[in-house]
Amino acid sequence: MLVELFAVMAPVLIVAGIGYGWARSGQPYPTDFVTRLVLNISTPCLVLSTLSRAEVDLSVFGQMAAACVVISVLMALIGWGLSRAMGSDPRVLVPAYMFPNTGNMGLPISLYAFGEAGLALAVAFFVVLSVGHFSVGLILSGAAQSWRRLLLNPVIISLCVALAVLLLDLELPRWIDNTVGLLGAMSIPMMLLTLGVSLASIRLKQVGRGMWLGGLRMLCGAAIGWVIALALDLPPLAQAVLVMQSAMPVAVFNYLFAVRAGRSPETVASLVICSTLLSFLFIPLLLLWWLPASGQG
Repeated sequence: MLVELFAVMAPVLIVAGIGYGWARSGQPYPTDFVTRLVLNISTPCLVLSTLSRAEVDLSVFGQMAAACVVISVLMALIGWGLSRAMGSDPRVLVPAYMFPNTGNMGLPISLYAFGEAGLALAVAFFVVLSVGHFSVGLILSGAAQSWRRLLLNPVIISLCVALAVLLLDLELPRWIDNTVGLLGAMSIPMMLLTLGVSLASIRLKQVGRGMWLGGLRMLCGAAIGWVIALALDLPPLAQAVLVMQSAMPVAVFNYLFAVRAGRSPETVASLVICSTLLSFLFIPLLLLWWLPASGQG
């Protein structure tokens, strides 16, 4: 089991570590360009490639998407309650609790732990959360986005095409399949490199507060994900993926939105870094349980 855990976590740590070391060495890294490339080209291709090739039970896929909405709402309520209890601005903690790092960390961990079938289910969670993050998340941060722009988002378009392929039992032409597969394969390593670069560029303050709030975010996410998975009576693999995606650390985009809006970026930075550091201990513990339970271990 330790060998399997190392095989899952090592690629994530190594590639993110390369990004971190690259940034710390002073080498230039075009974060804005890479982020746009990943969001507008490689991630839509990853969605289309993964879903069109995977044998996905559409009912389970739909349950994963619905579960993501329910979990996000419950996590928002927890963030709001904590904010009220601490007397802080809910617009700082609520997005951090609602939107975990299901892309940079969640997708590669789901792939290496649960295979292509697990990645397809993780993509369902990631796509729904991304829609919320770049609509509700931007509104909460004070940077609103029009619905028209949201509907024209390449990720949403690729999801619609992928669902049409699944529903109609179609096959992509080989040249399209090969092209989106090639471009989609770029997404996960670029996400991990950008995660490392982003962590290197964030200044860490409020360590104690970041540790307990970040740790609580992952514990609550895992617990709520498990409860929702049981309530929906999901199959073991879907349960494992849902819990893992729900338990991811705070997404880096929350920090970028906080900087743009000028809303306590130091607090959000501490949540991002501390929860990410804690995740390298917490995620392997979850995998110890969920790898055998999912039937993959």
